[in-house]
Amino acid sequence: MILRTLSTRLSLYSLVGVGAAAVHAGVLLSLGLVMPWWIANPLAFLAASLASYVGHAHVTFRPETGGQQFARRWFALQYAVNLTVSSVLPLALPGWLPTSAEVVVLVFTPTLLNALIWSQAAQFSLRRRTNRTSPPRRHADDLGLSHATNQAILTLAEEGLLEGTSLLVNGPVATEGAKAWSVLAAGRPTLQLCLHLCLTEGPSSAPPDLIPDLVDHQGHLHRSFGHWLLLSLLPPRHPRRARLVKQLGHEIDAQVRQFQAMRGEGPIALDGHQHIHLVPVVLDAVLARSSRFGITWLRSTDEPLPTGLPLRCWLQSCRDAGLIKWLVLQLLSRRARGAFRQHGITSNGGFAGVLFTGRMTGAPLRAAWSELASLRSPDHCTPSLLLAHPGAPLEQNIAQEGFTVSQPFAASPWRQKEWRALQALSVTPDECCG
Repeated sequence: MILRTLSTRLSLYSLVGVGAAAVHAGVLLSLGLVMPWWIANPLAFLAASLASYVGHAHVTFRPETGGQQFARRWFALQYAVNLTVSSVLPLALPGWLPTSAEVVVLVFTPTLLNALIWSQAAQFSLRRRTNRTSPPRRHADDLGLSHATNQAILTLAEEGLLEGTSLLVNGPVATEGAKAWSVLAAGRPTLQLCLHLCLTEGPSSAPPDLIPDLVDHQGHLHRSFGHWLLLSLLPPRHPRRARLVKQLGHEIDAQVRQFQAMRGEGPIALDGHQHIHLVPVVLDAVLARSSRFGITWLRSTDEPLPTGLPLRCWLQSCRDAGLIKWLVLQLLSRRARGAFRQHGITSNGGFAGVLFTGRMTGAPLRAAWSELASLRSPDHCTPSLLLAHPGAPLEQNIAQEGFTVSQPFAASPWRQKEWRALQALSVTPDECCG
C-alpha cells in the first residue's frame, strides 16, 4: 500500500473538514430562517456528515478506497456518534473546567472521533479491495423436493455452475435426485452432497409410532422452527424436552441412515432445512451423533452485511423479515462455533443467503458474491458458501406430500429468477448479473 506522507494526509483531512464545516454553517443559516434551530442543526449536521463522507472517500483516503465511496454503514455510524456526542458531552463536562478548556473539549472530541471513524472506514475499504481470495462455492438447497427443483439443480451442476447441493431425504423425488447427482459426482469428485436435515415438514423417516409428538395424523413432521427454538429454552431435564429430544434422536438417526443408503458410506456434511440444525436442541442432538455417523462438516450461517446495496433492497429484506431471520441465525451460528470446535467439526468460512432468502438475484447476489470473495477463510474452515434456491416452474403439488411450508416458496417465479441469476453469475463479481 502506498501511503501519503502524514503532513499531506493531515492537510487533506483538514481541507475536507473545513469544507464540511462550511456546509454545516451554510445549511444551518439557511434552514434557520424557516424552522427552529433545534431542528435545523441536526439537518445541517447531516449535510456536513455527508460532505465529509464523500470528501474523505474521494480525497483524504483515496489510496485506500480507490476513489470509491465508503460503505454507507460508516456514514450512519459517524452521524449517530456525532449527534450523541454533541448532545451528551456538554452535559457531561465538569463545572470546574475553565471556558477555554470546555471549548477545546467540545471541538476536538468530535474531531478525534471522526478521524478514528474515517480511518477505520478507509481500512475496511482497503481490505475489501485487496483481500480477493478464491470465489465462494455456489450451493443450492432442496434437491429431492420436486422434479422442478431437481431439474434446475442438476442442470446448473452439469453446466459447472454449482459446487454443491443439499438433499432432502424425505422429499418426494429424493431417490431420483440422489442417483442423478451421484452420476455427476463420478465425473466431478469435488461436488458436495450434504444431508439437508428436515424436521419441520414432509413425511418422517422414522416410524411415526416412535415419534408421535413430532408428526401429525398423516405421519408428516409439523413442528416449526419456532417450536424447536422454544423447546431449547426449557431446562434439559424438563419432562417435555426430554421426551421430544428422545424422539428427535430417532428421526435424526433415520434421516442419516436414509442419506447413507442413497449416497453411500463416507463422511457426512450436514445442514438443515430452514437452517434447523442450528437450533440448540437440534444441534446438540446432531453433535452427539457426529462421531458415530462420521458427521465432519456443518453449515454456518454467519453472514456479513454486504455493502453497496440500494436502499430498496434493504427495505425489501425488512418486508420479507430477512433482517429478523439474519439476526436470529447470526446469534445461533455464533453460539455454535465453540461446539463445532469442541467436536472437531469443520464449517464454511463465510456465508450468504439469509438476508435475501428466496430473492438471490441482481444487486443482492452481486453484493453477496463480492462480499464473500473479499473474505479470508480461517485455516480450519472450508471456502465461503453462496446459497440459493433455484427451480423450474412447479408442476406438482408438494403440499400433498407434506411439504405445505415449501409449496408457495417452490411455486414462486423467484425460483426461475434465481436459476437464471446463477447461470449468469461469473467468477468475477463485477461481471455477474441477475
